[in-house]
Amino acid sequence: MYKYDEIDQRLVDERVTQYREQTRRYLAGELSEDEFRPLRLQNGLYIQRHAPMLRIAVPYGMLSSKQLRKLADIASRYDKAYGHFTTRQNIQLNWPKLEDVPDILAELATVEMHAIQTSGNCIRNITTDQFAGVAPDEVVDPRAMAEIIRQWSTFHPEFALLPRKFKIAVSGTKEDRAVVQMHDIGMEFYLDHHHKLAIKVWVGGGLGRTPILGTVIREHLEWQHALTYCEAIVRVYNLHGRRDNSYKARIKILVKALGIDAFKSQVEAEWAHLKDAPNTITEAELARVSPHFAPMPYLALADEDASFDVAIASNLGFAAWAKRNVHAHKVPGYRAVTLSLKPHGKPPGDATSAQMHSVADLADQYSFGELRVSHEQNLILADVKVSDLLSVWEKARANGLASPNIGLLTDIICCPGGDFCSLANAKSIPIAEAIQIQFDDLDYLHDIGNIELNISGCMNACGHHHVGHIGILGIDKDGSEWYQVSIGGSQGNHASLGSVIGPSFSADEMPSVVQKLIDVYLQERTAEEQFIDTVRRLGIAPFKAQVYGEKNSAQNEVAV
Repeated sequence: MYKYDEIDQRLVDERVTQYREQTRRYLAGELSEDEFRPLRLQNGLYIQRHAPMLRIAVPYGMLSSKQLRKLADIASRYDKAYGHFTTRQNIQLNWPKLEDVPDILAELATVEMHAIQTSGNCIRNITTDQFAGVAPDEVVDPRAMAEIIRQWSTFHPEFALLPRKFKIAVSGTKEDRAVVQMHDIGMEFYLDHHHKLAIKVWVGGGLGRTPILGTVIREHLEWQHALTYCEAIVRVYNLHGRRDNSYKARIKILVKALGIDAFKSQVEAEWAHLKDAPNTITEAELARVSPHFAPMPYLALADEDASFDVAIASNLGFAAWAKRNVHAHKVPGYRAVTLSLKPHGKPPGDATSAQMHSVADLADQYSFGELRVSHEQNLILADVKVSDLLSVWEKARANGLASPNIGLLTDIICCPGGDFCSLANAKSIPIAEAIQIQFDDLDYLHDIGNIELNISGCMNACGHHHVGHIGILGIDKDGSEWYQVSIGGSQGNHASLGSVIGPSFSADEMPSVVQKLIDVYLQERTAEEQFIDTVRRLGIAPFKAQVYGEKNSAQNEVAV
């Protein structure tokens, strides 16, 4: 993974010093709340419902074991001994004291971490596939380019105050796992017919109040122009994006208003001035960054292991885990492992300090000292030998990290919701926990098969509910918490936005609503269909009839 040079370290250290003085001035009454607000946001500090929240950057989801241990220690010392991993591949601390944040940032700087540009109207954390570098379907490892984009966008003076936040995702695989179509800019790296690295560029995606999937603005962009083309896009957005209405400020609204052809025309005109400017990426620059992402020192191994086969045959618990949590690897004899942060009865995406320490130990012992954060809010060991999988499972299970539910209904994506966020209309975590309890039979979950359930506590859609096979949105109705349900959303190459099935439900109704949706699927599916396939074939009508038909019948009986 990328290691700071002297300039990187100095920039982060200087930012810590600067923010320490800003915090001192605020606490001394020398800065007003309005003056301090943009300063704290530049350093990832929000004021939430009950306490400040600090969002810490995890660039493209990569962490070292040393960094994870530092996060665990910070959570123990300055918070409530846990952290929340987010859909942006970052980590949040929900209970730090405002006056402690400069000390937290100083500790982060000692392990090459920071909270810069994790909030505010700027270019946020660059995200990518959690299996980058090891995925068998990978055409190009995008991490070096992600790092170059990160360096370009960090402290970019022209883009420090955009109309709204701005998100970029990159992917280099045949199957998109970075959800490039729902980002302000999505970049798909591929090899063109000359076997040269090129980029397919998407623009104008985003969820929130007005969900829109991105549109291809350029099918073929030479990799050298990744920064200059992004710069042209963001310049056009910065110039014409709305600043009078925060609900209409995202680039997706501008692209929709202008139309992709008119927007592209402006981008191309801007790019004409930038195409061969200093931000053109050189072979030397790519060569400077790429060695940070060189292949690990893999051993020459057979792809199969007799001890693994014996363990699978003799241990049903291990076999269930291996089926869901172990993933193919491009190097024979190795696998990637997802450590589930979705145990029953716990907030999705949360990890205790003790669990973080245990994951760091696993990374050191079994995965070259590195790990990944997925946008599905789990942790990944990317380079585990097949012969070590049983040991990894045993240690992960002992620390509550081995729920065999990856890709299943209880692998829920969920924002913190009204328990923490001051923007939320409703709580998310209790809904997730209630659904986990409703579906606590592992055999039943496996029978249901692959299904994605996403929950957001408000229209900001931090839980990505629009692209969930089942999406749940918390809404406010006359001061009470209600939940709107959509089905048919999906990520990946065939991304789609879900359709709302009808009027909202109370919190108590949500587990049974999800159960009724599953019942329709199990009754109507063909042998080869997953939930999303059945929804796309049938539409929402039979699902709606099952949910509201029973509800209306019950209401009629009460009325009689």
